[in-house]
Amino acid sequence: MIRSREELAAELTMRRAHGELRRIVLANGCFDLLHAGHVRYLAAARACGDYLVVALNSDESVRALKGPDRPLQPLQDRAELIAALRCVDAVTVFGEKTLEATLRTLRPDVHAKGTDYSVETVPERGIDRELGIEIAICGDEKTRSSSALIARSRA
Repeated sequence: MIRSREELAAELTMRRAHGELRRIVLANGCFDLLHAGHVRYLAAARACGDYLVVALNSDESVRALKGPDRPLQPLQDRAELIAALRCVDAVTVFGEKTLEATLRTLRPDVHAKGTDYSVETVPERGIDRELGIEIAICGDEKTRSSSALIARSRA
């Protein structure tokens, strides 16, 4: 279910060489508490190409970003849920603060981000530009937030 960046990169390189893949899309997130906004984001990201890789933040990365009580679901569970979506072709994990190593290793054609970003605010926009990766802002306007849902449930 979860594949290392290196294993996935080797497969993508081989499949590209055989003409099986034209546009690889990379989307990422914590996906700590999966909701409809996530599904819409990933479906829109998949529509930008013919193969969607989802890079999940590791549990340690989620804690660093969202606090010590997160993630609510461990990595294996989050990966299983994401992998079960029809629009997702592969899942990998990153533990770094940014996606730079993942972008350099996988070399996608498109880096998809949700509508809470603009092209100018994507943290990896410099590396995307350097590698010739197109940035696509995907999904519905952000009206849902895992953090907000959790805060409401704790209130």
